[in-house]
Amino acid sequence: MTNCYITRNNYLEELTGPEPGCWVNLVAPGEAELNRISNKYNLDMDALKAALDEDERSRIETDENYTMILVNIPTIEDETDKELYSTIPLSIIVVDEAVITVCSEETPILSQFANGRVRDFYSNMKSRFILQILYKSSSLFLTYLRNIDKKSDHVENELHKSQKNKELIELLILEKSLVYFTTALKSNEVVLEKLLRLEIIKKYPEDSELLEDVIVENKQAIEMANIYSGILSGTMDAFASVISNNLNIVMKVLSVVTIVLSIPTLIFSAYGMNTNLAGMPFAESQWGFLIIVVISIVVSVIAMIVFMKAKFLK
Repeated sequence: MTNCYITRNNYLEELTGPEPGCWVNLVAPGEAELNRISNKYNLDMDALKAALDEDERSRIETDENYTMILVNIPTIEDETDKELYSTIPLSIIVVDEAVITVCSEETPILSQFANGRVRDFYSNMKSRFILQILYKSSSLFLTYLRNIDKKSDHVENELHKSQKNKELIELLILEKSLVYFTTALKSNEVVLEKLLRLEIIKKYPEDSELLEDVIVENKQAIEMANIYSGILSGTMDAFASVISNNLNIVMKVLSVVTIVLSIPTLIFSAYGMNTNLAGMPFAESQWGFLIIVVISIVVSVIAMIVFMKAKFLK
């Protein structure tokens, strides 16, 4: 899908085709759309397709006809029953007549610009537009990180009650999301540092301050991701230890019960052997069976008391 926008009289208008000073937004574009934009602005097809590769790393690429800034932005995957926060590449290609953005799916970052909900956005002010996109990306990272923190607190409370695999798997998904975020934010940080040395960012006085804000937001997101990742990892280790300890307690109790129950079994087995009755105690007594049962119970109770005093059942 290809959409073109331009700012006229402080209002954003959608165009039917590219014009000088416009913003061209490509979302999951087809081959025909890529060829049309490539021929229109004399762009390398590989540069246009870079953001469509999920494993593409953040970088800045310069050529005679364009400058491409590729960063990773946050997204939510809905393929599973649990929300998985991940990242996808977004490329911003700056040419003489336009700014071109390419992404493999719709993102709330660019939707805010398309819907006119970003203040001081002008399609012809290229450097400011780039920094505004990067600032919105860092802000969205922070928003998703806060959501991850809230979800981890909720799962932790549920884990106190149930201690089942379901909650541990949810924590594992959140930890996986934090790994994606940390990796993307660190690679984006390198891109932001390189932007400081690009001439394209130095056309407006306000842009330097905006770039500093973007860098600060990105660093804050990195710190939050590292903190939340450490907390989540420690929580998972703690609950894994608790579950393991609970299993040891259950096994210890079962072992004690097995030993106590084996005492009457041992006595009854001895009397069930095919031997001369004359050699078996109480074999000739009419109360022999009752006596053997009482002895078994008494010995079992004594064994239980011994285990209880040794605190094997605690």
